[in-house]
Amino acid sequence: MPKRASAKAKPSRVNIERRRIADFLKNETVSGGLILAAAGAGFILANSPLAGAYDAIRELRLGPNALHLDLTVQTWAADGLLALFFFVVGVELKHELLHGSLAKPSRAVVPIAAALGGMIVPAGIFLFINAGAAAGSLQGWGIPMATDIAFALAVLSLFGRRLPLSLRAFLLTLAIVDDLGAIAVIALFYSSGVQLLGLLGAAGALLAFWAAQRARIDFTPLYLALAALAWFGIHESGVHATVAGVLLGFCMRSDRDAGERRSPAERAERAVHPWSAGLAVPLFAFTAAGISLQEIAPEVAFASPIFSGVVAGLLFGKPIGIYVAARIAARLARSGPPEGTEWRDVGLIGIVAGIGFTVSLLIAKLAFEGDQAEAGAAKLGVLVASLLAAALAGITLTLRSRRY
Repeated sequence: MPKRASAKAKPSRVNIERRRIADFLKNETVSGGLILAAAGAGFILANSPLAGAYDAIRELRLGPNALHLDLTVQTWAADGLLALFFFVVGVELKHELLHGSLAKPSRAVVPIAAALGGMIVPAGIFLFINAGAAAGSLQGWGIPMATDIAFALAVLSLFGRRLPLSLRAFLLTLAIVDDLGAIAVIALFYSSGVQLLGLLGAAGALLAFWAAQRARIDFTPLYLALAALAWFGIHESGVHATVAGVLLGFCMRSDRDAGERRSPAERAERAVHPWSAGLAVPLFAFTAAGISLQEIAPEVAFASPIFSGVVAGLLFGKPIGIYVAARIAARLARSGPPEGTEWRDVGLIGIVAGIGFTVSLLIAKLAFEGDQAEAGAAKLGVLVASLLAAALAGITLTLRSRRY
């Protein structure tokens, strides 16, 4: 009589990775829906009889003045809550670098190159459109570089359910690298003058956080205190405070010790991700998307080269940059498209990546702070381009899904 197979076979590394990506995508699908609903609510309120109350909420100041933290609700959403989102991005990127699709250079080169192409080409298109225009501004070149990871993954999950998981992993990797690039751009080009004392304080807190992780200290209040100190130091330094989220994510220990079901990084991501997806990003979208059409004059905004540069960068620059860079990298590395897919699928991912939204709105806010007309044109461009990219992606993904 043959021996009965064991009741539970040990899952392979590939299956574990696929399950992790699937779980992440499910969460981002919900987050994408919440972001869209929150942004729509903010836009509607800003153009309704309740606009005054909506603006009063956004401009309400909270926090201790002695610590320079008497910030508006809108600033807290952009500088504080959005750091949770970038913490999840940092944890996810570290996982990809050590254990996922970026761990092997041969697998990492194509999505990394695609992400870089998807940042450089849109920025170049924006600069080209604005360089020779009388009403143009070169300040917003970083706006069309960003991909909204939650919104993009939500669209892919809704309309591309039949597409291979490898293609979804490709978008996840590309979007994470893209977000890291956007954070670097924010830190280098859209932050005020750097204050060394604050930066040193943040570095000390980050080093203590990293050391506590390596020492296997399991005391959540300690990590919360160090994270708050790191955020405060970076905020005081003049660098945009969301950078703290990515750096803290990198400091998390992602390796599992013997007997650990999940690493500290995985446990932290599971704990923080619901707050990021369900509160931080939607609240930021709610406050950032409140563009009053009465204040910015749509006919002026639509004619603005800033608006044109953002829309063209996201709608055309993203897919062109991603596709061309991926093909070049694959040829040099003697590689190909994601497993089980074709190059046209990578082109579709480029369309999905044209959904800028969260990070693009953040850069628009930083780039044109103090200039309401230019900021309005840039934000309106982000909204229009993201909605058009989402609609186009939904149509093309639905048609392409029939192939699978």
